[in-house]
Amino acid sequence: MKVAGVELQGSSVAVLGLAKSGLSAIALLRAQGALVTASDEKPFADLPAETRAALEDVTFVPQVDDPTLGQDLVVLSPGVPSDLAILGAARGRGIPVIGELELASYFLTGPVLGVTGSNGKTTTTALIGHILAQSGIDALVGGNIGTPPTSLIGASNEDTWLVLELSSFQLETVSNFTAKVAVCLNVTPDHLDRHKTMEAYKSAKARLFTTQREKSFAVLNAEDEACTEFAALTKGWPVWFSQDRPVTPGLYVQDGMVVLDDDPVMPVRDIPLRGRHNVENVLAATGASHLAGASLEQIAAAVRTFPGVEHRIEFVRDRNGVAWYNDSKATNVDAALKAIEAFDNPLWIILGGKDKGSDYRPIARALKNHVAGALLIGAAAGKIAGHLGADIPQVACGTIEAAIDHAARYAVPGDVVLLAPACASYDQFTSYEHRGRVFKELVQALAEPAKAGRN
Repeated sequence: MKVAGVELQGSSVAVLGLAKSGLSAIALLRAQGALVTASDEKPFADLPAETRAALEDVTFVPQVDDPTLGQDLVVLSPGVPSDLAILGAARGRGIPVIGELELASYFLTGPVLGVTGSNGKTTTTALIGHILAQSGIDALVGGNIGTPPTSLIGASNEDTWLVLELSSFQLETVSNFTAKVAVCLNVTPDHLDRHKTMEAYKSAKARLFTTQREKSFAVLNAEDEACTEFAALTKGWPVWFSQDRPVTPGLYVQDGMVVLDDDPVMPVRDIPLRGRHNVENVLAATGASHLAGASLEQIAAAVRTFPGVEHRIEFVRDRNGVAWYNDSKATNVDAALKAIEAFDNPLWIILGGKDKGSDYRPIARALKNHVAGALLIGAAAGKIAGHLGADIPQVACGTIEAAIDHAARYAVPGDVVLLAPACASYDQFTSYEHRGRVFKELVQALAEPAKAGRN
């Protein structure tokens, strides 16, 4: 098999980044007869034991020693920036540099339904997978949602949809990859610590649409400027969605009903997910699922039974009239804003983590009328404090344990405690999932209070 012009059998291939995607790529490459060199920014001794075990009989070269030297092809895990100096030098030597998603595209069979966006893509991807399953349509779900695309190859076939959540990190290196149905929910500032500019970030998202072919479809947010630009870039047929006005062809809300091209789908009140943004997610998922063959009746029935996604405005517990919610997946400002907008109650919000070059001032405006307190944690706490300003009550907690303890002491019945950090997790946790699990475990372990009172 040739990948990016390179015959894999007998070729030397370097894989950079040894999380799930990298290890999955290594397994595929070895099965194809490639001679694999593995590399990571961490020294071999610092890798998890299971990773070291998976690299048995694979050459390891530290990233600082330039593992691209002498290679025929370089494959990147999504977490590895594509603008590293060693990669620029490799390209200068004529070595193709591709991502794990691009590698998978040469082997996957079956139509691809790709979902991207700054916020909502995990929920929308999972919802599409749920709708297709409930409609009797064969589908595999993966990508950024948890299963690397290269791990789906063995189960893929021409009659099975590949429903993939796709991040900008995965999309920035694609060329051969193409989606039959491509969805973009929104494009708002995120990952600027890696992409540096909004234009570069938007350009990475655009690859989902510039690689589409004839007779494909682009499901796009009619109220998002970047999405309207993507419509001009794709060879596919645009299908729009909007909460604010009728769109055609497309999905919208009218008189409390989700509507597709004048055909009613379901009442908005029947959507079990909290927040205005989740109505948009349902609109996009409805359009994509219908294009994949689900009827409107099947879609409505499946949406009503969708359980939601872990770490996305996930109800954890009611403790003496105080509701606790986990939105650890709110790793950027826009996601945190959407979570805030889902509540009218007095809000204790846990903010902070690893900064991604964000402006947190919009959060201050959103919190102004119903904040009980902002509980600040992690490396970004000082920057967030400055952006929130003196009008927002703040508590410098440092850790998630201290934030939970403060909220447990001072929240009163009717309040909501919300973890919506607006930051990455990597300063104190291994992932947003790890952060969310720790939050839930600590909240569940709280004893019932004797009596509470706000300070």
